[in-house]
Amino acid sequence: MNSRNGFHWRGRRIRRAAVIGSGNIGPDIALHLVKTLTPRGAGVVVLDISEAALRSGRRKMFAKIEKGRQSGAFRDDRADAMRAAVDFTDDYGRLRDADLVIEAASEDLRVKHGIFTAVEERVSAEAILLSNSSHLPPSELFSGLREPGRAAVAHYFFPAERNPVVELAAAPPAEPLLPWLLGFYEEIGKVPLPVANRFGHALNPIFEGLFLAAALAVEDGLGSTREVDDVARRTLRLGIGPFTAMNLTGGNPIAAEGFPEMGARLHRWFRTPDLLRRAVDDPGRPSWDVPARGEEVEVAPDRERAIADRMIGAYAGLAAWTAAEGAISVADLDLGCHLALAAVRPFGLMRRLGNERVRSLVAACREREPEFFDPEACLADLDAWTARPASRILREDAGGDVRVLVIRRPEALGALDEDLLAELSEAFDEAEADPAIVGVVLTGFGVKAFVAGADVRMLAGIRSPADGERLSRASHRVLDRIAAFPKPVVCALNGMAVGGGNELAMACHARIAREGLAVAASQPEPNLGIIPGAGGTQRLPRLVGVEAAWELLRSARPVSAAEALEIGLVEELVPAGRLRERAVERAREAAAGASLPRPPSGPLPQPGALPEVDIEHRSRAVDALIRRAVLEGAEGSLQDGLEGEIRLFAEGCRLEDMRIGVRNFLENGPRTPAAFVHR
Repeated sequence: MNSRNGFHWRGRRIRRAAVIGSGNIGPDIALHLVKTLTPRGAGVVVLDISEAALRSGRRKMFAKIEKGRQSGAFRDDRADAMRAAVDFTDDYGRLRDADLVIEAASEDLRVKHGIFTAVEERVSAEAILLSNSSHLPPSELFSGLREPGRAAVAHYFFPAERNPVVELAAAPPAEPLLPWLLGFYEEIGKVPLPVANRFGHALNPIFEGLFLAAALAVEDGLGSTREVDDVARRTLRLGIGPFTAMNLTGGNPIAAEGFPEMGARLHRWFRTPDLLRRAVDDPGRPSWDVPARGEEVEVAPDRERAIADRMIGAYAGLAAWTAAEGAISVADLDLGCHLALAAVRPFGLMRRLGNERVRSLVAACREREPEFFDPEACLADLDAWTARPASRILREDAGGDVRVLVIRRPEALGALDEDLLAELSEAFDEAEADPAIVGVVLTGFGVKAFVAGADVRMLAGIRSPADGERLSRASHRVLDRIAAFPKPVVCALNGMAVGGGNELAMACHARIAREGLAVAASQPEPNLGIIPGAGGTQRLPRLVGVEAAWELLRSARPVSAAEALEIGLVEELVPAGRLRERAVERAREAAAGASLPRPPSGPLPQPGALPEVDIEHRSRAVDALIRRAVLEGAEGSLQDGLEGEIRLFAEGCRLEDMRIGVRNFLENGPRTPAAFVHR
């Protein structure tokens, strides 16, 4: 993966990444590349024809690096290395060994055409060319290239170094490049979303449409900019209100110029509102009047309801129109709005409101504004869209015979909740029913986590031992289903498998892991005042032996990929770029008759003496339950042991320490030890 000759990823080498444009977003894109590519052997350069822009971009990037150093996000040596790893220059000759070029110049088609003409003259035929254009479609951006098959849109969101989403769009000649780009951006920590070759892509029209709806609400007298901004923020769970967002991005002039083009090319509802036009024409009014950070705005209840209804109707109409246009899948739109725009998931919101209410709110927008989206057209598929939560499991077929299931919940590192468990069970039902599928690969999204445990909010909902037994038994049903699946199931650990994630991995028939993982697996339940409740106390001893499991379960100690291989928790370590490919091969091998290391189903031989374990601050009451689960489970069959674990998990839900541990995690996070009382 890493070498002095650059970063190698799935058949391509990136020696140098170049960002063209040192204005608003270019330095932030470069900062993300510095953080993710330079440690892997690739250099980064920022190019601009303006010396002033280069100086400003360098100051901006270095200030963010220094802020990260002061906060502890970067060590001193790492901050120094990041500053040294990037060059700001006006020398376009630096493109000659660039294998990845990202254009981040002004949103002007002629300017971008000129840039790409200059770039194509200097880079190799294998170099990938990307544009950060927020609106222009790839079919227009790259129409003049000699090699349009190596060019695509990679649209970042503010702030580019931290916002996880990147929209990826390609014209037909470059569509074969999209799988590589999707994998590449996932590998460097982004959430890439494929979108249509369409003006505006998918998410920006929603972002800009929310500002337009807010401006029209003010024009109609529903409230002041301060009131509308605050109500919109609370109603749609926005990170910041639409007027505040415009202040932070300095977007008034751009929006005023862009709305007419959106109206001509996307939908006639988009236009420059009078409120915005007056603001742009008034040089003495630099920003909108909005609430200060943390300020509570008092709004009369009837006004608040009117503003909230207006914003929900606009948001639902925008999202439904975007989906109906085929700009992006419903699941990706839900995820993109949540992560890129810091908003409530639109289709999740519609599902909670109910379809009748949604249709009423969108129809009310249309009645007030005849140019608004037609409810009959954009909501035609509403019943199907809201019948269930948007899928968080990607289903891919590798060669048509192996189903790859990717758990994609990046905002929670893949944490399991009851809906996700139900969807997982359904995905396995589909794979079993398909005669063309001979095996299944189960993996996670990104590079951080396979599954980072059970959603702690689910645990916080346990109010009694009966609740605990119900939850544990529901988890067991799904994992037992996987363990007994009639086709081979291979788990590809792309990142850490924590708690319920490791239990899920152990239910699979084989496990391989990405090499180099500092944390591959752990059972941290004692830190939360609970015992493993989805098979961990039974499957771990049968995979690694009672003695090793005894220590790991009681100490909650994580194991690296190397140690997981050594103790037998995984059977193979694989370079990141080949992890899914190797897992598919392993599933095919097993389907063809190769053996899989199934854990023993009967009693386990017990060592003469088990090791002493220092449980440190952890609950002695919880530790007693773990010891019982391991010892009693080892004496009988796996099935009896699993049933016993369910009973002991429920028993642990009586403990005061369970309440203390879960509350401490929710309030203070995983690094603060809970003050257990051992009862």
